[in-house]
Amino acid sequence: MSTSKIGLFSLTALVFSSMVGSGVFSLPQNMAAVANGSALLIAWLITGVGILFLAFSLLYLSRQYPELDGGIYNYAREGFGEMIGFCSAWGYWLCTTIGIVGYVVIVFSGLGMFVDRPDRVIFGEGNTIYALIGSSIFVWLIHILVSRGIREAAIVNLLATIAKIVPIVIFIVCTLLAFKLEVFQRNLFDFSLQVPLWQQVKDLMLITLWVFTGIEGAVVLSSRAKDRYDIGKATVLGVLLALTFYVLVTVLSYGVSSRADIAAMHNPSMATILTQLIGLPGTIIITVGLIISVASSYLSWTLYATEIPFLAAKNAAFPEIFSRTNQNNVPISSLWLTSIVVQGSLIAVYFFNKNYTQLLLISSVMILLPYFLVSAFYLKESTKKRHYRHVFIALVATIYATWLLYAAGLSLLILSVILYAVGLCIFFYSYFSSKKRFQS
Repeated sequence: MSTSKIGLFSLTALVFSSMVGSGVFSLPQNMAAVANGSALLIAWLITGVGILFLAFSLLYLSRQYPELDGGIYNYAREGFGEMIGFCSAWGYWLCTTIGIVGYVVIVFSGLGMFVDRPDRVIFGEGNTIYALIGSSIFVWLIHILVSRGIREAAIVNLLATIAKIVPIVIFIVCTLLAFKLEVFQRNLFDFSLQVPLWQQVKDLMLITLWVFTGIEGAVVLSSRAKDRYDIGKATVLGVLLALTFYVLVTVLSYGVSSRADIAAMHNPSMATILTQLIGLPGTIIITVGLIISVASSYLSWTLYATEIPFLAAKNAAFPEIFSRTNQNNVPISSLWLTSIVVQGSLIAVYFFNKNYTQLLLISSVMILLPYFLVSAFYLKESTKKRHYRHVFIALVATIYATWLLYAAGLSLLILSVILYAVGLCIFFYSYFSSKKRFQS
């Protein structure tokens, strides 16, 4: 790879692409399964405010601490020490790695809409042997592309991001034209779930968090940006664009079909809704958009998953081997680690018959600590400097991150503790290995 840097448009595309991946195409069904229209609006209000304040936290941190490359890891390390910094890096790496496994699973689930029949299931929910073979080929093709250079991969991602916006816009236009206020009002006050409103909002929070995971993309790749001021701009622009799309896709869906009908749809549910409105072209448009979207999002997240162990290894938080780069300046050992873990996870998905939703929950819970640490570091530094405008922004972001921890529930938090405990074994191995090297 050349040493050329990534510009504002490519950075914004990386942020947007990593957020708007496969999740948006299943969002109507995912949300309708757990919430009525009232809970939907409340959840988007909380998420919109929280995620924007988190975006502003990343924006100001990237400008106040330009020397801290890779934000998610180095902000936690600077604010709370080596071990906490490692935990942030480990949680983030697991989130991105498990997340991209989910991306591949759902794209083959989408292909199943074309080829599966009741008497002949080929791709199913993305967890059949044929899906495993196809997804494995895809993983290693992306591995080859990324190994050729970060900037080159970012340019490919920019083109793919532009292409995947088109089917989402078509869906929004069609559902807007078909929108019926009386249908939306029935969904607004649908009590058939027999679940308290606040519990419905809680159940939505991990879903809304999942679709915004990737907000930190420009910060993670900060060392590769042309202009460090572009990092914050790209973060906020990407969030605003993604938030607009998410709200329109879900709210308009609640105006064209009943909540129960949407909840019963096969994913990607956007394809089912659009097919009901315009016929077979709806399935084709959304499924093609899904494939393009997943490819670009998988590419974005592979870049992040590759960068974080590399940055952590430079500070001896990860084993030294992950600090190695190839002739294209790509952290090649880190890339191999990510690709091998993704391949192993896809094999596990096949043998244990797991699906996209379960992967989504695991990935979402692992990002909770890194996001909390980013906002807590910003709050700590702003309070120390008595910058009260920044204190307010950081406080709202921290409250949002704390609320997400509460909304995750006890079982998922226990799972995250177990996964973090596994990671600490790597930290102590790296720490004592680097100490021996220093003494020798």
